[in-house]
Amino acid sequence: MVKELGKKIIAQNKKARHDYSIEEVFECGIALSGTEVKSLRAGRASLIDGFAMVNKGEMWLSGVHIPEYTEGTWNNHPPRRERKLLMHRKEIDKLAALTKQGGLTLVPLSLYFKDGKAKIELALAKGKKSHDKRATLMEQQATREVNRELSRRNSGKSER
Repeated sequence: MVKELGKKIIAQNKKARHDYSIEEVFECGIALSGTEVKSLRAGRASLIDGFAMVNKGEMWLSGVHIPEYTEGTWNNHPPRRERKLLMHRKEIDKLAALTKQGGLTLVPLSLYFKDGKAKIELALAKGKKSHDKRATLMEQQATREVNRELSRRNSGKSER
């Protein structure tokens, strides 16, 4: 059996980077059933409404939609079930303390296969207000324009 190498991204939560300011990023494993893995290998998942929480000393992922495997039988998985996340005890305790302080939440950023194992990238994030979102968009647009002008000048195509 050939072992998979590298990183294959299945799903990304681009809206999370818009709605939250990312404080810290963690990588953790995810406990899945067989049909969930097959559905992920087909490249189907949605992280839009997902969040993670600490419950009784364990990390759980909620709201992530992994659709039923089309070739599955009667033992197919429920699409929005809670899934256990695999992390070290020290990391779980640290995240539990930080989220209890208030204002911080755990948001999934991406779901991927790394060397054949399903992993999820969690972010410790703080929610943005609407004026913060507008300021971030304006910053990105200004940076894009500056980079565009610099590349234009470097290539020798000035606007004369």
